[in-house]
Amino acid sequence: SRSQAPKEDSKPSHPGHHHREAAPVDVPAAVVTVSDTRDLETDTGGLLVEELLRGAGQTVTGRRVVRDEPAAIREALVAALADARTRAVLFTGGTGIAPRDVTPDTLEPELERVIPGFGELFRMLSYEDIGSAALLSRALAGLRGGKVVFVIPGSRGAVRLAMDKLVLPELGHLAGEARKTR
Repeated sequence: SRSQAPKEDSKPSHPGHHHREAAPVDVPAAVVTVSDTRDLETDTGGLLVEELLRGAGQTVTGRRVVRDEPAAIREALVAALADARTRAVLFTGGTGIAPRDVTPDTLEPELERVIPGFGELFRMLSYEDIGSAALLSRALAGLRGGKVVFVIPGSRGAVRLAMDKLVLPELGHLAGEARKTR
C-alpha cells in the first residue's frame, strides 16, 4: 500500500490575494460633502472621512462642500478627477430619498463602471445597525478615468461604517485595479 504525504494544515492562498499585495499603500483621495446646510466648519461627516483616511495613512488631496445641486456635484467630480494626484473621490451626503438628495442620481451616469457590491454590502451592514431604515440608503461606488468614486451617506455613523468596513480595507486594491487598462 502507498503511504500518503501528510496534508498541510494551512489554507491555500486565495487567488485574489496577489492583487492586494500589489495594491498601492497610499491612495490620495479627495473628499466632497454634498449639503445645502453645511460648510467646512460644520461638516462633521466630511471631516470624519478626512480623519479616517489620514488615520489609515492616506493622503487627502482636498476637501470641499458643495450644494445638493446636480451641476455643483458634477463640477466637484470633474475637478477632483482632474487633479493628477487624486486616485479616489469620496462623496458624502445626499444619498437618501428626499427630493433634494440627488448625489447618486447625478453621479451614477458619470461613472464608467458601477461596483454594485459596495452599495449592497453597505446596506447589509447598515441593516445590522439601524434595521429596515437601511433600505433608504443609496450608497454607490464606481470607476471613472482609472479612479475610484464612492458615494456614502453623510451621517457620522454611516461614514464610520462605510470607511471602517468597506472603503479603507479595499481602497488600495480598488485603486490598483481601477488603473489597469485593457
